[in-house]
Amino acid sequence: MASSRQQHGQATYLAGQLLVAMPGMRDPRFSRSVVYMCAHNADGAMGLVINRVIETLTFPELLAQLGIDSTSVASETGVHFGGPVETGRGFVLHSADYVHDGTLVVDERMALTATVDILRAIAAGQGPRRHLLALGYAGWGPGQLDNEILANGWLHVDADETLVFDGDLDSKWTRAMAKIGIDPRMLADVAGHA
Repeated sequence: MASSRQQHGQATYLAGQLLVAMPGMRDPRFSRSVVYMCAHNADGAMGLVINRVIETLTFPELLAQLGIDSTSVASETGVHFGGPVETGRGFVLHSADYVHDGTLVVDERMALTATVDILRAIAAGQGPRRHLLALGYAGWGPGQLDNEILANGWLHVDADETLVFDGDLDSKWTRAMAKIGIDPRMLADVAGHA
């Protein structure tokens, strides 16, 4: 059975998993964040924050700026803050039923596309079954994420479509912690050593 996490004496890779910020996360950009991991290997890691929206921009407004008819897109559909890297660049995290040129298939359930074609497809009602649009991404250099996990910055858990795509952003962090089996009130802000 293949897994997105590879072990056997090697590093554990987290593509297809959710990163959940520990309560003591010191970087305010990631405080109480949930990040879907799109890629993680020896060269680094890339993911999208899935529980924060950009308050000043909706998906239909973004489509209008790009000259794409947005009449079939719900006006309340938000644009997520995907992370602090390349904040002007758009990414669509989506169900793997849509795969075209430029799509990165993360696993059998999820894929990532960063072309304008997917926006046109969504606007025309021909896009993926589920999707989330984000501007920017969270990125880590080689070994950086692994060090942050060891320093008690992040936990990880299997991703599921409901947690990734539902609109209840305020409870995603708590629900992700509960999925791990942890009550956040019981966690310490710093790592200890025996």
